Amino acid sequence: MIGKAALCLASFFVAWLTGPVATTAMDMDFPASSTPPDVLTIASVTDLDAIRPMIEGFQRRHPSIAVRYHESESPSLDKATAEACREGVFLADVVISSSVAKQVGLVNDGCARPVETSLVARLPAWAKWRQELIGLTAEPAVIVYNKAAFAAEKVPADRFELVDLLRKSTRFMDRIGTYDIASSGVGYFFAFEDAVQATTWGRLMEVFGRNRVKFYCCSADILDRVADGSLYIGYNILGSYALARADADPRIGVIFPSDYTLVMTRTAFISKEARAVAAANLFLEFVLSPEGTRILEQQMRFYSPIDGIAKLAELSPGEDNTIRPIALTPALIVALDKEKRRLFLEQWDKSVFIPSP
Repeated sequence: MIGKAALCLASFFVAWLTGPVATTAMDMDFPASSTPPDVLTIASVTDLDAIRPMIEGFQRRHPSIAVRYHESESPSLDKATAEACREGVFLADVVISSSVAKQVGLVNDGCARPVETSLVARLPAWAKWRQELIGLTAEPAVIVYNKAAFAAEKVPADRFELVDLLRKSTRFMDRIGTYDIASSGVGYFFAFEDAVQATTWGRLMEVFGRNRVKFYCCSADILDRVADGSLYIGYNILGSYALARADADPRIGVIFPSDYTLVMTRTAFISKEARAVAAANLFLEFVLSPEGTRILEQQMRFYSPIDGIAKLAELSPGEDNTIRPIALTPALIVALDKEKRRLFLEQWDKSVFIPSP
């Protein structure tokens, strides 16, 4: 469970009074202060409100660069990026996504060009690959819970206690939520890594099925239902969103599992077909700079891979080595193999979808 130190790091911010001009529900233009401007196009799954401070900070440093921001869900962005790479057409200068395995696969397929800034050296080895894919955040997978539902019961500290709790009680029937891993990129990624990391994975699937776990596309949907008591537990939720909501809503509690806490990094690469290569490098250099790191942590409420693991270790009740960052390596591509994915989802479905008697 987290305390005040963690909560103070996690709150969303309100939009500035003077903001950029919206073009569509999915696109936002951040005008430059000079004409004609350089135009940097960013395609991302990160919420516009979350990334806005970084873009505006970047433009204060580089006022002659306009930014066009395109936000979409990970399956759509993954597909569009792969098609653009295959056909050799422009989609965006910078691609930012939490679909980490897919990002590694795209870079492995030659869809990126080197990031040309010495500040990549600030990143730990686990958060960079081939000077082409870099990590921008350090985001834990946490368990969230409705505090009122646990008013008279001990909150599970790890997966072993969670399994025991769900086996001995029927009151969690229809009260557990997690990502729909067939459609959620980050949900599938965390589930696949759980299966690799944990001896508890089979037992977790069993108790999820027994308690009729419910599935959602997004962190916000699960957090909304945990807050109002429709769900008592949310499993493998992105900590960046969970901590923010817990800070704003006292009904929500957050657990860093003490057996292990997975940490993913939201990754970025410069497209092979990038038009504004210099501006793309300047943007990533800014994110990795001390000023960008301050914005990331103080305004965006994300941890940085540069020092985030140490800070997450301070929040975890387990030993230091229970914080497990998922390294950017070709090994992640295994999760993308169509046959392995089919078999994994088939096993998941057989375990968690219990037929009615």
